[in-house]
Amino acid sequence: MNDMTKNIVLWLVIAGVLYVVASSISSQPSSDNISYSAFISKVENSGVEAVEIGETAITGTYRGGGNFTTVKPPGTLDTNLMPTLIQNKVEVKGIEPQREGFLMRLFLSILPILLILAIFIFFMRQMQGGGKGGGGPMTFGKSKAKLLGEDQIKTTFADVAGVEEAKEEVQELVEFLRDPAKFQRLGGKIPRGVLMVGSPGTGKTLLAKAIAGEAKVPFFSISGSDFVEMFVGVGASRVRDMFEQAKKHSPCIIFIDEIDAVGRSRGAGLGGGHDEREQTLNQLLVEMDGFDGNEGIIVIAATNRPDVLDPALLRPGRFDRQVTVPLPDIRGREQVLKVHMRQVPIADDVEPAVIARGTPGFSGADLANLVNEAALFAARANKRMVSMEEFEKAKDKILMGAERRSMVMNEKEKLNTAYHEAGHAIVGRLVPEHDPVYKVSIIPRGRALGVTMYLPEEDKYSQSKRGLESSICSLYGGRLAEEMTLGFDGVTTGASNDIERATKLARAMVTKWGLSEKLGPLAYEEDEGEVFLGKQMSQRKHVSEQTAEEIDREVRAIIDDCYNRAKAILEENRDKLDLMADALMQYETIDADQIDDIMEGHKPRPPKDWRDQGPGNGAAASGDKKPGDDAIGGPAKTH
Repeated sequence: MNDMTKNIVLWLVIAGVLYVVASSISSQPSSDNISYSAFISKVENSGVEAVEIGETAITGTYRGGGNFTTVKPPGTLDTNLMPTLIQNKVEVKGIEPQREGFLMRLFLSILPILLILAIFIFFMRQMQGGGKGGGGPMTFGKSKAKLLGEDQIKTTFADVAGVEEAKEEVQELVEFLRDPAKFQRLGGKIPRGVLMVGSPGTGKTLLAKAIAGEAKVPFFSISGSDFVEMFVGVGASRVRDMFEQAKKHSPCIIFIDEIDAVGRSRGAGLGGGHDEREQTLNQLLVEMDGFDGNEGIIVIAATNRPDVLDPALLRPGRFDRQVTVPLPDIRGREQVLKVHMRQVPIADDVEPAVIARGTPGFSGADLANLVNEAALFAARANKRMVSMEEFEKAKDKILMGAERRSMVMNEKEKLNTAYHEAGHAIVGRLVPEHDPVYKVSIIPRGRALGVTMYLPEEDKYSQSKRGLESSICSLYGGRLAEEMTLGFDGVTTGASNDIERATKLARAMVTKWGLSEKLGPLAYEEDEGEVFLGKQMSQRKHVSEQTAEEIDREVRAIIDDCYNRAKAILEENRDKLDLMADALMQYETIDADQIDDIMEGHKPRPPKDWRDQGPGNGAAASGDKKPGDDAIGGPAKTH
């Protein structure tokens, strides 16, 4: 509520109080009400001493004391009243008709106007977004960007870790905003727009805030979806308003998160075009590089879908620079962990380097979630500090899913799950170029009845043909272990997800990666384009029927070869398979040290926390296995 509205309401309240006071002052004191006939009778019996006659009422006093009031009958004229009063020696006074003062008459005349005006102002404020909702029909064309002042942003480059190359790319933006003349002396121009590209959770928004925090300039923040409305032209109006506000606070930064919501390629109109989104994009293109210069305004945008953005948006002069914000490597993960651990009381046994090694493929958001989950585990245990044990539990929960210890299954189902996971672990341990086995568990986690988790020794950016074939072998290890113990008719549906993943890998080796000797290094499959981006609605078939049959034969040959290799490995190590299944039945979860004991032919050592994880404390799932209920750990997470 602004000052004008407050003043109007205040004056209305004062006027109401004055009106009540005036009404009370003008009212007559209370007295006995008698009928007109009783009044005449009292006069004739000499019981009235004095009267005051008004237009409609007669007030007076009795001879013995006391006041009375009576009302003359309407529409009548008593001509005998005055002679009767005079005859009975009653003192008669006339009352002048009461007239309201000038101010009261003025107030009463303008009161309806004031009320109408107050109601009009109230509804106008509601339409203009003056209510709690902060929006209304009259604000459709106004920018929804949130302005953060230079003193409101506390984030700096010290809060951003794991993306050192990206920080170097944007460092000169900070220098330009601090000292523009340094670059302009030599005729240089700072990029008008910087597009940050990276997977979700890598820290694109955080990096943009750090730029504004380091440069100490105003920061406008808005999402791409905030521009688009159901009414055509609203988004374009918001873009214009946002840049007008930015010019008033220049130099400043405009940050547009998820710009792909408004910056998608303008299509051919197939499938129902969205003229509002295209007009918004056109206005954004004009504002970023049109006739009117926007000096001192740097637009930073973030997206994880750069492939769908319009080419006109990405050209130099608009988004001059694309900064890739990748997933952090092992050193970056260690730095990110240290940043997030500042807010948590950490025990002396916590080693960020060890945690970083065991979390390949984690983004900055994943690592923040890891630290938070560890803190929650410590809080549940009423601990004052977060130890390495809580970080291990949190890592297992994120990688493999939460334990479902409340579920119970019979011993037969539990033994079958133990053999299944042992088959994955043994094959994965013995095939070449396979990630080391990290942990095997038959405790249900998430949707899986059992989990075999692998963790790479170092970050991988590509994979060889031998490594892919080893992955397919390990995927079939679980089904083969069931077949060896239960027979072909006893194989369950638990390997459905393994079979699906193995088939996709084999087909990709043949059709995408050129890893088939017969078909050669050719691409037989292409990603389908999006119709809404103006691409063709149907893709041309790139292979003949004969080639498709050859592809199927090659995929089948890869699967058969890997299947037979995995089967031979398990047959040669049947004693280890039985030993690992027994260990899983006893301990429910075994780690890498216990797996080493089994692979050497020894009975595995008890786990370190055996006292807390003894037989009977764990549980497994009840009922039949559903397709996809088995899970095998990949380079980062289970599926």
